[in-house]
Amino acid sequence: MPKKTNNVKQVTEDKIELTPAGLKELEEELRELEEEKLPQVLRRIAVAREMGDLSENSEYHSARDEKTLIETRISQIKDVLSRAKVVHKSRSDKTVGMGNVVKVKRKSDGKVFTFTIAGEFEADPKNGKISIASPVGKALLGKSKGESVKVEIPAGVVEYKILSIK
Repeated sequence: MPKKTNNVKQVTEDKIELTPAGLKELEEELRELEEEKLPQVLRRIAVAREMGDLSENSEYHSARDEKTLIETRISQIKDVLSRAKVVHKSRSDKTVGMGNVVKVKRKSDGKVFTFTIAGEFEADPKNGKISIASPVGKALLGKSKGESVKVEIPAGVVEYKILSIK
């Protein structure tokens, strides 16, 4: 019988690319959670405990649930920070890289979009920050002004032409 091999990478070994701004945002969120939100919820739990019977105390259960969410987010951020690799903005305005601001035109309707290429944990598509791991981000990486890229998305294939790279 052939020997089975495990081809799955351990997530803890993977580096997570972040821009300096993304690193700062995560550090600030961690500080806020640890120094402000967690102490607040711990006080809520203490006050709710003083009210007596915990089995029917909705404030106590609500605060405990919130504490769990905060502790989970703290753990997630610490994991990301422990694996973070800070990638400074691409020095090139010739090819798309991490941190570049890229203006593209959708070929189907001529609509123009501006994307900032960001790390996976910094992505905020509603505000134009797309992940290097997203389909559009992957398609744009390494491309130059004037090039066209085809991107397969759930709605079908979309083609963009790169107008500028900053």
